[in-house]
Amino acid sequence: QVQLVESGGGSVQAGGSLRLSCGVSGNSYCLAWFRQAPGKEREGVANINTNGRTNYADSVKGRFFISQDNAKNTLYLQMNSLKPEDTAMYYCAASRWWWVGLREAEYNYWGQGTQVTVSS
Repeated sequence: QVQLVESGGGSVQAGGSLRLSCGVSGNSYCLAWFRQAPGKEREGVANINTNGRTNYADSVKGRFFISQDNAKNTLYLQMNSLKPEDTAMYYCAASRWWWVGLREAEYNYWGQGTQVTVSS
């Protein structure tokens, strides 16, 4: 029903910026970005609810910003002041519900992921 395709990942130096994009097809209510580094569990990075409210992981507050453009059917994640610990596979996710947080179980659809590598 819902398909998500991420793009915009790459390799950058610490302190640099990247903007990730997620093309969304089908109907969904809430959208989010998750990430997973090798040997670690998947964690929620940021989400945006149907009322426009956003949530961020403490580790990215003030550096990452989530937004969406409904006309373009696209979700974005602007990442600034990148750190080596931000290195991970980043996934776009969608939920069937109107209000959700950053728990993996709240999301029903997932993209294939885009790799972000930050070097020191």
